[in-house]
Amino acid sequence: MSADESFTAYVALGDSMSIDLYPALDAGEIDVAVALERVASAGAVAPIGAASLLYRNDDQRYPEEQGADLVSWYPGIEHQNLAEDGATIGDVFGAQLPQLTESDERTLITITIGGNDLLSAFANQPRRSLLEAIARDVAEAYDFLLDALRRTRPNALVLLTTIYDPSDRLARIPGVLEEAGKLPLPVLDGLNAHIRTLARGTPGVALADVYEHFLGHGASVGEADRWYWHRSLIEPNAQGAHEIRRVWRSALDAG
Repeated sequence: MSADESFTAYVALGDSMSIDLYPALDAGEIDVAVALERVASAGAVAPIGAASLLYRNDDQRYPEEQGADLVSWYPGIEHQNLAEDGATIGDVFGAQLPQLTESDERTLITITIGGNDLLSAFANQPRRSLLEAIARDVAEAYDFLLDALRRTRPNALVLLTTIYDPSDRLARIPGVLEEAGKLPLPVLDGLNAHIRTLARGTPGVALADVYEHFLGHGASVGEADRWYWHRSLIEPNAQGAHEIRRVWRSALDAG
């Protein structure tokens, strides 16, 4: 690999698909205080979320992945995980992007965002036309976010991550907004289609299609085959975090 292809920094932006909290809760590798409060800052949390594993593999948990991580491929690469539990696109703009300094360094950026925006809108049970308008606003904000990132880190490779469907096309997620009725899957499909179009048509951007990879590992199968945390099926469990990093790694290899 030539020097200009080597990354010196890795930044994770977005929501709980990128953080350690739920995978660590699932694996029981977490301080009691964190388990009780579900606040990562309350104590030690094992670095087994998707972004952490992409950066540095847990060789004890995943010995077959030893050496297949960013610290092995790009010695000295720095890692900054700015993703937050429950984050929306507005949170990325307001809280995460301001922490990302402008730089010309070669940076890998992963983005997992949009799912909470759609769930929040759906929770209010708006008319279908209003929900579709909200989804269009989210898609437009996604465009602005990508533009802002490319200005801040012009030499970055940005991996855009599609939003998974824990219902597995059943339009219902057990224990999540069941009173609101069937999930408007066409709205989710529309935002994912927008993400795919952006990824395929923008220089310095690649697609990580987590949606496709996760189908068949949610509400349609038994708990043993799920990649979602059993206490909240919108969050990745330990296996789910491993699978997200695998999709990112494949996108990086393809890029």
